[in-house]
Amino acid sequence: MGENPDKNHSAQLNQGEENEMDIFGYKTHSCRKALCVAGYILSCGALWLLFYWKPEWDVWVNCIRCSLEEADIVLLRTTDEFQIYSRKTVTWISVSAFIKSRSDYAATAEEDSIFSKAIMKPSFQVKTIQVQKIRYVWNIYAKQFQKVGALEDHHTCSAIHEKFGSGLTSNEQNVRKVICGPNTIDVPVIPVWKLLIKEVLNPFYVFQLFSVCLWFAEDYMEYATAIIIMSLLSVFLTVYDLRQQSIKLHRLVESHNNIMVTVCRNKEGFQEMESHHLVPGDMLVLKEGKTLLPCDAILISGQCTVNESMLTGESIPVTKTHLPQADNFKPWKMYCAEDYKKHVLFCGTEVIQTKADDRGVVKAVVLRTGFNTAKGDLVRSILYPKPMNFKLYRDALRFLLCLIAFAAIGMIYTVCVFALNGEETGEVVKKALDVITIAVPPALPAALTTGIIYTQQRLKKKGIFCISPQRINMCGQLNLICFDKTGTLTEDGLDLRGLLPSERNCFQDIHSFPCSLPWGPVFRAMAVCHSLIVWEGKIQGDPLDVKMFEATNWVIDDSRRHQIEGQGSTHATVVRPGPKATTVPVEEITIVHQFPFSSSLQRMSVIAQEIGGDRQVFTKGAPEIVVMLCKAETVPSNFASKLLLYTAQGFRVIGLACKSLQAGKPSTALTREEVESDLTFLGLLIMENRLKRETKPVLEELSAARIRSVMVTGDNIQTAITVAKNAGMISPTHRVILVEANEVPGSFSASITWKPLEENKTEDCRRLEDDSQTEQRIRMALASGQYHFAMSGKSYQIVAQHFRHLLPKLLLNGTVFARMSPGQKSSLVEEFQKLDYFVGMCGDGANDCGALKVAHAGISLSEQEASVASPFTSRTPSIACVPELIREGRAALVTSFCMFKYMALYSTIQYLGVLLLYWQLNSFGNYQFLFQDLAITTVIGMTMSFTGAYPKLVPYRPPSQLVSPPLLLSVVLNILFSLGMQIFGFVVVQEQPWYSKTDIHSACLSMNNHTENSSSSLGLHGVRDGAQEQTDNGYKSYENTTVWLLSTINCLIVALVFSKGKPFRQPIYTNYVFILVLIGQLGICLFLMFADIDDLYSKMDLVCTPTTWRISMVMMLAVTLAVSFLVEEAVIENRPLWLLLKKTFRYHSKSHYKKLKHILEQDSAWPPLNETFFSDSVTITIEGNTGGHSNPTFDSSEDSL
Repeated sequence: MGENPDKNHSAQLNQGEENEMDIFGYKTHSCRKALCVAGYILSCGALWLLFYWKPEWDVWVNCIRCSLEEADIVLLRTTDEFQIYSRKTVTWISVSAFIKSRSDYAATAEEDSIFSKAIMKPSFQVKTIQVQKIRYVWNIYAKQFQKVGALEDHHTCSAIHEKFGSGLTSNEQNVRKVICGPNTIDVPVIPVWKLLIKEVLNPFYVFQLFSVCLWFAEDYMEYATAIIIMSLLSVFLTVYDLRQQSIKLHRLVESHNNIMVTVCRNKEGFQEMESHHLVPGDMLVLKEGKTLLPCDAILISGQCTVNESMLTGESIPVTKTHLPQADNFKPWKMYCAEDYKKHVLFCGTEVIQTKADDRGVVKAVVLRTGFNTAKGDLVRSILYPKPMNFKLYRDALRFLLCLIAFAAIGMIYTVCVFALNGEETGEVVKKALDVITIAVPPALPAALTTGIIYTQQRLKKKGIFCISPQRINMCGQLNLICFDKTGTLTEDGLDLRGLLPSERNCFQDIHSFPCSLPWGPVFRAMAVCHSLIVWEGKIQGDPLDVKMFEATNWVIDDSRRHQIEGQGSTHATVVRPGPKATTVPVEEITIVHQFPFSSSLQRMSVIAQEIGGDRQVFTKGAPEIVVMLCKAETVPSNFASKLLLYTAQGFRVIGLACKSLQAGKPSTALTREEVESDLTFLGLLIMENRLKRETKPVLEELSAARIRSVMVTGDNIQTAITVAKNAGMISPTHRVILVEANEVPGSFSASITWKPLEENKTEDCRRLEDDSQTEQRIRMALASGQYHFAMSGKSYQIVAQHFRHLLPKLLLNGTVFARMSPGQKSSLVEEFQKLDYFVGMCGDGANDCGALKVAHAGISLSEQEASVASPFTSRTPSIACVPELIREGRAALVTSFCMFKYMALYSTIQYLGVLLLYWQLNSFGNYQFLFQDLAITTVIGMTMSFTGAYPKLVPYRPPSQLVSPPLLLSVVLNILFSLGMQIFGFVVVQEQPWYSKTDIHSACLSMNNHTENSSSSLGLHGVRDGAQEQTDNGYKSYENTTVWLLSTINCLIVALVFSKGKPFRQPIYTNYVFILVLIGQLGICLFLMFADIDDLYSKMDLVCTPTTWRISMVMMLAVTLAVSFLVEEAVIENRPLWLLLKKTFRYHSKSHYKKLKHILEQDSAWPPLNETFFSDSVTITIEGNTGGHSNPTFDSSEDSL
């Protein structure tokens, strides 16, 4: 029943996006539908249940294939490895009420709008589907479903200003509202009955229901009741948890659904209305004061300061500027490149300050509404989490299928034995079905869940919060961690160390702080070149800006309106000398316009004006970027060496520049390119970013555990390398190779160069070294694999595009990635994942959000309890949480394996015991089953997971899959030991002199001259002849007593043997509850073995045996324990033995990075040194001294990203 889609039958939804899906068209068929309904009735709902679990089968059986245009049902399939299907019904929306004539229709929307392309004529209806809260409409011309609720991407900057600058008409707004739906992020609180039904229809609970019905049919009332109570408790706890999550999510979003907003209507002026009426293209007017944004909007006039902490976890206010009125043919997003977010106000964020320009009011065009917004996207990611691909979960399914296959063999055996002995058909069927409930442990999912819950609680106590519990096991496999630098490895705050001013293309003497700075262009730059605001009485903004501004002793006054350039009244930020400031010749400086800091451009600029003076531009940013914008004659000739001097010591260096603006164009009309050109270089600001106290010990711990650490930062490459060395990421004896890639001007090719970075030595020392000695020293380090690659974001991008084959090789030893944009950070994490690394990402800023999401385990260092951007959030803002999470992840993973092994053995032990007794048409009694299932296994399942994580990280990881040789061998050997012991007991008891098939009291009569007590007089059955006496339930026999006691205590043995301690979990004796439970259970079992109390034995279906036989059973159990423990410790847990076997059989890891590492170790030409490769594979050798101090980043013509 698979798909073979033709062109019209199928298409792709959200092509190229994260939530890409295949979509197939189907039409309901009446005859098929009728047959299916009959099938539902005849199968008592079983067929409906199957279709509920497999919606694709439902569609394939009920419907016929057709083109998407004709479809009334669509089948969706995710394009990832999981290929999950879902079924959606096509609905029709009528807009005829708003289009009464052709002129109305013409005015409704422009021709290139999706709204005009979706309305079918003459019915004026729109065909739609709703997928994961997003509405899609059928585009009549493109013959495909397209997303609505967002402004189309093809609009240019000038088109947005022209088409939407005056607002929509009421008619346009009404049509858009009907097609897009309301602007709400509506997360209704799911009714309890719906949650209950959904939970109960889970395949596991359906299997539970089948088991319970079977047990009731066999009068196994007690355990059936216990399972019902446990299942109900589990269902209610799950439903309660889901309900609480639903309420929490509902409360999180409801505040933004009904806000009063002001919109501008074309020809009608300003209108007040509720935010749920907003549509893409509406003109929103932002008033002064705090405002919650109910949608995503593009700022088209004025300036805003926004608190985006709800989305990013960063409480630093962000400055937003209006979209430029650029007159070109590029779509607005492409024109603004990565900086388009600087013009977008996001839903759920808070506007804390607005500044109007000369056009009067602050206006924004609605970009996205409802679930299409940034906040809606976050809420959808919570509602529809991406499924995790982890070997453990796939193996768990295989494990259950193996148990079912195992059970099928038992069923055939049972049918044969009972049918050949003439049992009734009903009894044979019940006994055969009973084998499934014995072989497949019904408590397995609950036992696995408890382990994760306990780990989650332990993490919470350590200040680590988790919103994706299934990722906890994944943390146990992490072998590479990417760290952001600023605020993660280093302190968030910066210390101002000095200023290196430049005059007439020469550096002057360094100025050290806190001494006051003399008045001049550098002072002005420090006073105005920032995006600080006063919020709640405090100066707020980037820590670097705060430190720089505080050094001037000036103050900010942004509460007044100011006359600027004769253009009218506008709201601007003013800075003036504070009480502690030195005397200066100006009263105040007004910041007229800002071009905020951009991660991709690596700079920011402001236009400032003194009273009665000219406008001036001040720029600050990455020094190597700033000098490219300056006039060459103003840049000191020793710029590169001075920059290297400070960055090599780990200082953060900022370049400053300025220029005067000519009168003419108003500030708001100037483009960034016009402003940031022909600047005069002012100097370098030197700041110290100290390592956090915990950084070095944590990185050393990870290194000792063979977990790679990689730095991914937006900072300067040299600073990043120095911090990496100081932090211990790069050992003092290891070499750093700078990889620089550049696009060849005027062609489509690119070049890549490898240059070794030498330690910072004096010129004299350098001259004393011979070239050949240096080369030899470097080569020795490289041969032993002691080298690290460092590259910039620009080089990374070029390598990814032009040298794709080299990227895996570079990533294998890449340790420092500097000047990386947020998009490049995410891409890097994904590239590491392609090499089969399990990647963790630890960061604290908004620019890490993407990488935190795509990593196997994203850890956000935020004061908030949980960041929606990241699966894990640490309240303590240090990387100490990383090893803690890995430790707990490893412990959780090992606990999962222990539970799997124990559950497999428990069900197999019980299964083997029952099959042995079936040979004599006997079985365990109800209370015997109840004791094993409830008193032993359930209690062990709940307490085994209490064992905490081992405090030391060992240099290897636990296995990631159930189907690994040691684990399988452990299970198979223990099954054989159990089988051997039970068969031995079963056979040997029949050889005893006191044994009798018919007289269950023969042993005690012959040994103790015991007379039969009438109160315990129960008819005795070895082999039943069908006619059962009322006084006997038919279970009592010497074989039953022997097998049951051996199998019950055997369950305790495997629980003890499988409860792993070191190296991933604490020793088992530290789990006091579990040890006490085992001792208590063993005590009860031995009491049952030796008690000989008639009433108790009668209830438990046990018979009296001689003391010698009981001691023999204890000896059998002791031997099994000793052998099992010895094998587990000497073979299964013997790591050197398995490594030797791997070596002997030449087993090589399947991980891509390990294969690549093995290949590169054999390659003497890797890594190439002082060589340049072109993308057409021509190689040239660089002339010159390899011992020289060279940093390609500083003397390259690095373009802005």
